[in-house]
Amino acid sequence: MSKVAGASWSIDDIPYRALDRESLRDEPLLFELVTSASFIEITSDVYTRNLVDYFRDDPEVAGWLADRWEREELQHGAALKKYVQTAWPEFDWQAAYRLFHAEYGPLCTPDRLAPQRALEMASRCVIETGTASFYRALADASPEPVLRKLAAAISADEVRHYKHFHRYFLRYRKSEKPSRFAVLRTLLKRAADVETEDTYCAYKAIFLSRNPGFDFERADYDAYRDRVLALMRGHFPHTMAVKMLLKPLDMNPLIGRAMLPAAASATRLFLRRYDGPI
Repeated sequence: MSKVAGASWSIDDIPYRALDRESLRDEPLLFELVTSASFIEITSDVYTRNLVDYFRDDPEVAGWLADRWEREELQHGAALKKYVQTAWPEFDWQAAYRLFHAEYGPLCTPDRLAPQRALEMASRCVIETGTASFYRALADASPEPVLRKLAAAISADEVRHYKHFHRYFLRYRKSEKPSRFAVLRTLLKRAADVETEDTYCAYKAIFLSRNPGFDFERADYDAYRDRVLALMRGHFPHTMAVKMLLKPLDMNPLIGRAMLPAAASATRLFLRRYDGPI
């Protein structure tokens, strides 16, 4: 895969041959997390189409979404897929992905977008906060050096994407003038809804692929989420997440600092509900 124009890295920069498979021997949760992330990221084109169509009257935004954001998200998916196939070659990635795509693809509908473009950009800020924080935590938690390098590179991309979405949010806020309450409600709603069907469908596909003939139950997914929480608890970048979540509210710095403890508590709830990239 050729390097995305303007991107800071490409798949060729990731030293897959140096991957330490021995360090992953007792890390089944990392397998599930990275594989789930690869499914979701490599399906970026499905939900990007909805966003591009939503912003079709704004060539700058639509162009950035199609030419940069989507291509970089697809690169994340391809890089994670290659990692899975290198680290766990016995796993049939393609067969499991077909299960995921068949269930998740039809769920990506335009009616999930916010009613105002400014609010949709605020919602995107929450999503990028989640993905940047997830990959930062994954890089910190991984005992395997190549995964640390890859997750850190993806996290940096997601922070950069956040900055684009925040800049577009400010532009739309100026023209559409949503109230601060509407922005806050959007941020809270998106944070509360962050456990969306993508992570559920991804884990379900992995489970069914590895356990043929078994039924998949909600309890299986809940147990997975508990294991993710236990792993991420000591690695989740709360300070970074708090600052990113508060930024669209554009509050007075003194008020913002006063809200930091409450926002930190909110990110812990965010972590409890969050088990992968959106």
